[in-house]
Amino acid sequence: MNEDGARPARFMAGDDRSRPRPDGAPVAELAFCLPDLPDVRDFAAAHALRGGMREENLPDFLVAVNEVATNAVTHGHTTAKAVLRIWTTGRALVVEIHDEGRWFPTEPPGQTPPGPHATSGMGLWVARMVSLDMHFRTGTAGTFITMTFPI
Repeated sequence: MNEDGARPARFMAGDDRSRPRPDGAPVAELAFCLPDLPDVRDFAAAHALRGGMREENLPDFLVAVNEVATNAVTHGHTTAKAVLRIWTTGRALVVEIHDEGRWFPTEPPGQTPPGPHATSGMGLWVARMVSLDMHFRTGTAGTFITMTFPI
């Protein structure tokens, strides 16, 4: 564990895990691949608590982050690398997960609950259910899923 309460990841996005957004808000950033998913959860938990999330809200938050991060490195691009960015804005914690994959669903993902006997395809639906808001965009730069959580 490091001083942030997270195990060090295999590689970081950029030179530092905190980069300011254009509006000056600090952004914690972590690049990851499939074996790093425990690090993603630790990193997200540490920054969520630091950002003001109550501990009782942490389990649902971590389920959502884990589901989207897992999708990013299993369905993203052949490089199987993704980036998690996390910041606070007002009374909300914002999490963005980006991978280099592109896909073109007919409706925003996670809108429809899985069937009664589904064994997969639940992650984005669960993430949408436990977040305040979830946005999806895909294009030449890859896929971005942004979720908002109360703090």
